[in-house]
Amino acid sequence: MNFGIIAAGEGSRLVEEGVAYPKPLVPLCGEPMIGRLINIFLRNGAGKICVIVNEHMHEVREYLEALAPTLPVALEMVVKTTPSSMHSFYEIGSLLADGGRFIVTTVDTIFHEADFTRYVEAYRGAPETVEGMMALTSYIDDEKPLYVDVDARNRITAFRDEPFPGVKYVSGGIYGLSAPAVKVLDDCLNRGVSRMRNYQRALVESGMVLKGYDMGKIIDVDHAGDIAKAEAFLKA
Repeated sequence: MNFGIIAAGEGSRLVEEGVAYPKPLVPLCGEPMIGRLINIFLRNGAGKICVIVNEHMHEVREYLEALAPTLPVALEMVVKTTPSSMHSFYEIGSLLADGGRFIVTTVDTIFHEADFTRYVEAYRGAPETVEGMMALTSYIDDEKPLYVDVDARNRITAFRDEPFPGVKYVSGGIYGLSAPAVKVLDDCLNRGVSRMRNYQRALVESGMVLKGYDMGKIIDVDHAGDIAKAEAFLKA
């Protein structure tokens, strides 16, 4: 299975709050966030890893360029500034889809490795009729959470901006997808659709079979105060 990381954001809020590192290089328990993800992917049988960073992240690019020759699998890097995470996903989606099922996460999505491993194994073992599997969490940490509606079999039926009666989950920022999802993304771009959440709605509207997977607690690092919170979570 191939894995991807979206790390093309500016991380402007962290800079404004005095954090000296570019967001992907913020250390958590002594390990840069992006390096931590790459190592987790490797331990989960990565066939290839693709990363997108923006054109201003010179330190991140240099870090990845130095890391790539030491890895046992290919590390492909796209250097491009994009207007949204959906556009960043587009830049690496076609590179990842050549291996069948793939998983993409944003660089600031923090989770316990054991929970992620269970999620990867569930997606690997899912029937071929399952065209995607999204990691969900009942822990709301995002400033603008994307609420997810699922049916009795955990098939995702809707993505909503507002909470609704009986809501259990929000998106965890980890996307398990397959080649059909890239075709839907092409259509979204042609129609001028923007934002990752609108792309996810388009996946549901296309009729793709998307399953939800409760991955337990997932948190985001958006502010300086989130760094200590993330480290405490990982040590727990």
